[in-house]
Amino acid sequence: MPKITYIESNGKTHEIEVKTGNSVMEGAIKHNIPGIDADCGGACACATCHVYVDAEWFDKTGGPSVMEESMLDFAQDVEPTSRLSCQIRVTEALDGLIVRLPESQH
Repeated sequence: MPKITYIESNGKTHEIEVKTGNSVMEGAIKHNIPGIDADCGGACACATCHVYVDAEWFDKTGGPSVMEESMLDFAQDVEPTSRLSCQIRVTEALDGLIVRLPESQH
């Protein structure tokens, strides 16, 4: 299974294995990663799973869809590598992915 590293705004790191086909958000929820609330359950209808994709991984995750960009308008502190973790599907190619959690979600 691919390993994903979640880094909280305070620097605490969580490296977990996430099943291929699951979303980065689902991996966080299953492992109780603080800072990803996923209020909408992964329906791309909120921004409570906002993450910053590490720059070296951004191209591999693909860019946000139009719907995702609309939801990111509701997130705080959006940056060029912002994504909703519910919209990033885990593949073997994402083994080693690093995402950072915004301070506003701590």
